[in-house]
Amino acid sequence: MIKFLPAMLGLLTAAAGLSAARPALAQAPHLRLGVAIMTSSADPHWHNLGANNGLLQQIYEPLVLEDPSGALQPRLATAWRPLDATSWEITLRDGVRFHDGTPFGPEDVAFTLARVPQVTGSPGPFTAQTRQITAVEITGPHTLVLRTAAPHPLLPRDLSYIMMLSRSVHAGKRSEDFNAGSAAIGTGPYRFRHFAPGEQLELARDEAYWGGAQPWARVSVRQLRQDSARVAALLSGDVDVIDRVPLQDLARLRRERSLAIASAPAAETFYLFPDAMREQTPFVTAKDGTPLPRNPLRDLRVRRAISMAINREALVARVMDGAGLPAAQLVAPGVEGADPGLRPTPHDPEGARRLLAEAGYPEGFAMTLHGSAGFVVNDDRVLQAVGQMLSRIGIEAKVETYPANVLLPRAGNRDFSVFFSSWIASTAVNPLRALYATRDTARGMGPTNRMHYSNPALDAALAAALGTLDDAARNARLAEAMRIGVDDLALIPLIHPANNWASLAGRVRYTANPLGRNQAMLAQPVP
Repeated sequence: MIKFLPAMLGLLTAAAGLSAARPALAQAPHLRLGVAIMTSSADPHWHNLGANNGLLQQIYEPLVLEDPSGALQPRLATAWRPLDATSWEITLRDGVRFHDGTPFGPEDVAFTLARVPQVTGSPGPFTAQTRQITAVEITGPHTLVLRTAAPHPLLPRDLSYIMMLSRSVHAGKRSEDFNAGSAAIGTGPYRFRHFAPGEQLELARDEAYWGGAQPWARVSVRQLRQDSARVAALLSGDVDVIDRVPLQDLARLRRERSLAIASAPAAETFYLFPDAMREQTPFVTAKDGTPLPRNPLRDLRVRRAISMAINREALVARVMDGAGLPAAQLVAPGVEGADPGLRPTPHDPEGARRLLAEAGYPEGFAMTLHGSAGFVVNDDRVLQAVGQMLSRIGIEAKVETYPANVLLPRAGNRDFSVFFSSWIASTAVNPLRALYATRDTARGMGPTNRMHYSNPALDAALAAALGTLDDAARNARLAEAMRIGVDDLALIPLIHPANNWASLAGRVRYTANPLGRNQAMLAQPVP
């Protein structure tokens, strides 16, 4: 679980209390959200991405919910318990129906878990969360037992990622059917009305929702990729809430009496992913553009020099306007399984130049950095700043940015030498299993390890952690695996940003959350 300062916990607790004391439904019928990133699909198993998961949890639900603090809460399952080292009993909530009236039961859980690995073409599959499950045994109308290949104490947290579908409704349905709306049927508090990829998601309150009808009769989610467009839409009253408040505007918007700012430390890490495995890499050359005889990124000294060239404190202070923290690892401080002894790489350009010389590059080389534009807050500005820092140690760094829907598939094809991305995690096991672990489709390991990094020592420590039942011992093994990956600079952590939302103060009170979720359930009408 993510650990918070007492003040932040108080804010979250107060926001939770608002839900119980919400005003009459008719007072606030329509919620309008302006978001930087729209979900890339209405299929809840298409892409394991924070932006997708947050928005789609309004329509579909998992068995176990990870709440805004990172704690696990009952959702479609009311209880879960281990029967033995490789068996978990799951008790399902009674009386739940899908939006078309179909009852939810254990057969739907079995169908959902079987469907996840069958979704083809996914840029970020959910298989890491399901591969350990070897059998589903239905033991009653509301109970089932999940068997795992080995002891798997993290199964309940894995289940928080998998949104449930209906065997009778969704059998044979493709992602295109979800996007068209015919298959976009869940058990969540809101029903699907319309989806335009990259533009808009329209929802309607489910009056028969098992958890009680929500305060918003309609929810409109608009993608407003440009920072200025989101701010303008809020100030003009065209939307009620915006995410990713531009940091350069944050102080000014705080002074606007008509607005309310909600902030939370983010469970997110910005990082660089270097191509440390291939003998040749496409975007690294000599400074005159001629090919190099070998890929310099394979040399740990070069990767360490790159990390030492980056002034993380300056990135936070100047690029992020102080809204964030320098990163030492691929999870934020306080996350389960983080190594508390790791510290951000000190900024040392002189030492970086010496390491480059030792590695055989006293004059440096040329390299292109690829990254996203508008996918996470200030992503293009962070990458431009990193490029300038690398130039000061002799690496001529050119920066090219793309929309995330272009960048991520190309990164998965290994089109780049170094790319910038981000990861949101409430436990260290997720980036370790998805980004660091050696790619193994059969075991669901390394599904987003786009540079095909592989380290047997890290794999061994991770495997030991995944089979450790004791929480403290497991977290120690996760920290060991994280330390191996950080020492090897398989990925280069940069910073942990902060999450900020702005809302119309007289209309909406929004609950800031470290996971960066944009959800109507986190927005409460102001009486």
